[in-house]
Amino acid sequence: ISLGLVGSEMCIRDRYIIHIHNPLKDITNAIKEYGRGNLSYKVAVGHNDEIGQLSASLNYMATQINEMDQFQQKFLSNISHDFRSPLTSIKGYLEAIADGTIPPEMINKYINIVLFETERLTKLTSNILTLNELDPKTVRLEITTFDINSVIKHTIETLEGSCKKKGIKFSLTFSGTALNVKADKGKIQQVIYNLVDNAIKFSHDNSFIYVTVKEKGDKAQISIKDTGSGIAKKDIDKIWDRFYKSDASRGRDKKGSGLGLSITKEIIQAHEEHIDVISTADVGTEFIFCLLYTSDAADE
Repeated sequence: ISLGLVGSEMCIRDRYIIHIHNPLKDITNAIKEYGRGNLSYKVAVGHNDEIGQLSASLNYMATQINEMDQFQQKFLSNISHDFRSPLTSIKGYLEAIADGTIPPEMINKYINIVLFETERLTKLTSNILTLNELDPKTVRLEITTFDINSVIKHTIETLEGSCKKKGIKFSLTFSGTALNVKADKGKIQQVIYNLVDNAIKFSHDNSFIYVTVKEKGDKAQISIKDTGSGIAKKDIDKIWDRFYKSDASRGRDKKGSGLGLSITKEIIQAHEEHIDVISTADVGTEFIFCLLYTSDAADE
C-alpha cells in the first residue's frame, strides 16, 4: 500500500510539473523577455486549459505590441523621408540664390518654389500634430478634386535644379489642358515627387524623362518613364521593400534611404489603386498608376 501511495504521489508531482510548474516557469521567462524588449519570444501552448489559454493570450499580446512598435518605426521612417525631400529642394535653391547662380530676373520664380516646398513642410508638420486623432493602422486621405497636370508641372519645377546638373529634359504629354482627379492632393504630390526624383537619379546625363497623362475609362493614367539604368529582373519584386536598394541596378544613389518607392506604393494602395513597373536593365524604367477621373471642377 505504501508503495502505491508513493507511486501515486510521484504521478501527481510529475503531472504538476508538466501541467503547472513548467508552463508557469515559461510564462515567467516570457514576461522577463518582454520586459527586455524581446517581443518575439513565444510561450509554448501545451494544453487547452486555463494556463494554455493564458499562454496563448500572452503570445497574442506580444504580437500586437510588436506590430504597433513596427508601425511606429515605419511611421518615423516615412516622416523622415517626407521631410528630407522639400528640405533638400529649399536648401539647393537658397544656396543658388545666395551664390548668384540664379540670375536676378529668375529669383522670384525660385522664391515661389521655395515657398511651395515650405508649404509642404507646414502640411507635414500639421499631420504630425493631429496624429492622436488618427487610427494608427489606417491611412487617412483628404480627398479633393484637383488638376493632376498642374501638380505634375509644379512638382517637376521643384526638381529643375537636379535636372540642369545632369542635362535632363522632360517630355510632357497631356490629353488636355487640365485633367481633374479625385484623390489626396498632398499625398499624390509626394508620389509624383518620388517617382520623378527616382527617374532623375537613375537617368543618364543629357537624356529625357517622359511623363504622360491620359484618360483610360473612368481613370486618369499617369506614366513616368526614364531611359536610364533600369532594374534587373531579379530586383523588380524587391524595389517596393522598405530600405531595399540593389547595388547592381539601383545602387548608385548611396544617399537614399530606400523608402521612396515603398511610400509611393502605400499611398497608391490607400487610394485603392495599383502601381505597375516595367523595366529592363540598361534600357529604362516606367512606372504607371491610375487615379479616379472626374468631370467636376477643381476645388479652390
